[in-house]
Amino acid sequence: MLYFLINMIKVVLWMKKIILFDGDCNFCHSSVQFIMKRDPNVHFNFASLQSKIGQKLITNLGIPQNIDSLLVIDQNKWYSKSSAALHICKHLTGFWKLLYPLIIIPKPIRNLLYQIISKNRYKLNQNQSNCKLPTSDTKNRFL
Repeated sequence: MLYFLINMIKVVLWMKKIILFDGDCNFCHSSVQFIMKRDPNVHFNFASLQSKIGQKLITNLGIPQNIDSLLVIDQNKWYSKSSAALHICKHLTGFWKLLYPLIIIPKPIRNLLYQIISKNRYKLNQNQSNCKLPTSDTKNRFL
């Protein structure tokens, strides 16, 4: 309980954006590693959807419990599917920033591509059977 409260205080005080990801998905774990490498300004903290803090954030923000998507929480607003992915890209280094203007494409069209990737995410990373553990440098980014 104390760990949970400390993490909630960290989130509120630092107002970091939070990425909630599927903790059971190797593709999602790889995506977290990808984001951390391209987020040198540390815009994002991470928590799994299945964690206590992930579930508490979902409940507090009124996010549907059955949502099957990457989520980005930014100052009490939440984004899912392609909107979440593009909001992440906006803060990454390099070419990835240039993808954010795709946000003007209507959401149903953007989400079609997201759904294709999401439905195949377990196949996309099936060769990786274990997840990389956070290093001492990155451990503080996980809630």
